[in-house]
Amino acid sequence: MARVIPNSAKLALVLAIGSTIALVDQLTKEAAIAALTPNRTMPVWGDILGWYLTYNDSAAFSIGFGVTWIFTIISSIALLAVLWRTPRIQTIGWLVLAGMLVGGISGNLIDRLTRAPGFGSGQVVDFIQIPFNFPIFNVADIFITSTMFIVALLIIRGHKIGGAQSA
Repeated sequence: MARVIPNSAKLALVLAIGSTIALVDQLTKEAAIAALTPNRTMPVWGDILGWYLTYNDSAAFSIGFGVTWIFTIISSIALLAVLWRTPRIQTIGWLVLAGMLVGGISGNLIDRLTRAPGFGSGQVVDFIQIPFNFPIFNVADIFITSTMFIVALLIIRGHKIGGAQSA
């Protein structure tokens, strides 16, 4: 028989993971702001990895340029939805994924709420550059994208969101 995880422990785990990721995201963004010149590549590993500080007021791949406030609302709703759903999650693996998503969403939401030009329309700090004309991104983006990729794979493999693999 599977062990039942108390709801308070589920929420604590998701918040601990999410807070850690959001903190790392914010610390790396502050380090990038302090060390980098905007819109100028600093090679890290040849042509494979570089730092390139930029401020983004759209979503991934520059979708929705200039409507940051919409992404603030969507991010807030997504964050609340994950936290609201947390008590229904049945496995540690799904709780970890929820924490990763909470951390990623929170990291970028903090930027949208606290950075210029102002509350709700702040620009997200991006600084990680890889080749192939891939968009510049940040630590929060890595966790959002990785989480959604893993969730998609789990669903394809027959897992129910928040639960064990379907029979």
